[in-house]
Amino acid sequence: MIGPAGTLTMEMDMFNSNKDAHIPVMLNEVLTYLALKSGGVYVDGTLGMGGHSEAILERIGSSGRLIALDRDAQSMALAKERLDCYKQHSTFVHDNFKNIETILKDIGVNYVDGILLDLGISSFQLDNPQRGFSFREDGPLDMRMDQESHVSAFDLVNSLSEKELSSILKDYGEERWHHRIARSLVTQRVLEPIRTTQELERIVVKSMPYGRKRTRIHPATRTFQAFRIAVNRELDSLEDGIKKCANCLKMNGRLVIISFHSLEDRIVKKTFKEWVKSGAFKELTKKPISPTEAETKNNPRARSARLRAVEKIL
Repeated sequence: MIGPAGTLTMEMDMFNSNKDAHIPVMLNEVLTYLALKSGGVYVDGTLGMGGHSEAILERIGSSGRLIALDRDAQSMALAKERLDCYKQHSTFVHDNFKNIETILKDIGVNYVDGILLDLGISSFQLDNPQRGFSFREDGPLDMRMDQESHVSAFDLVNSLSEKELSSILKDYGEERWHHRIARSLVTQRVLEPIRTTQELERIVVKSMPYGRKRTRIHPATRTFQAFRIAVNRELDSLEDGIKKCANCLKMNGRLVIISFHSLEDRIVKKTFKEWVKSGAFKELTKKPISPTEAETKNNPRARSARLRAVEKIL
């Protein structure tokens, strides 16, 4: 839900005041591998702030159609404002891309020419302290992409057992010190609930051996990744969703996926390899494509992005 009257206006002001931060990742590569054609029908399964969608709409022309999906109602509302001039040939659906088959059926679309999935967190989400995705500024321990979801990071951090917390940190964050961090979280929440992003960050940092506090990435990065993935069930949605995407492609339709950490990329790589081996798909990227040096300099958030693409041939 967008919330009280005026909230959308405030969020739009935030977006407009910091447009430079909203840079679509690997845009040129996305457009190349989607092989867009005038009049085609495409799905942006992770609309975000609409940067990729805007470029797709510019190229497919007024006879084309874009179906844009996103779990985040706030991001979608802002993207719809951005893409208002294309509304005659755009359809926006607040939903998870894992439901793509049902979504397309409901709007009368059988198959599409291409699908894009950008699995990153948008700058709008990261830069808004109230969403709780980042420890750079203090905010509630939330991390829900879909604000209508019932389970937040606060719920997981303050209710799961030490063993369950440790498993999340190990499996979703690949965090070496998962046992120590989980023990510290349980010890701290006995005194009082862990409510904010910076409270969680401080506990994680204190749990680390001294030498681990001086690493290239912030020591709490993996913990925040782990809880975000767990809250939103991202890996489950990805594994299920990309298989359903395959069913929705026309012959010679293309699926392009940008992932941002090894767990996502592993799932994409494994699934694509299985499809290629079956003879149903052609691999367009033998190895994942990385952003150019110029792009990472201009947009540091792109540095961990990896793009893979396949084409349906059977």
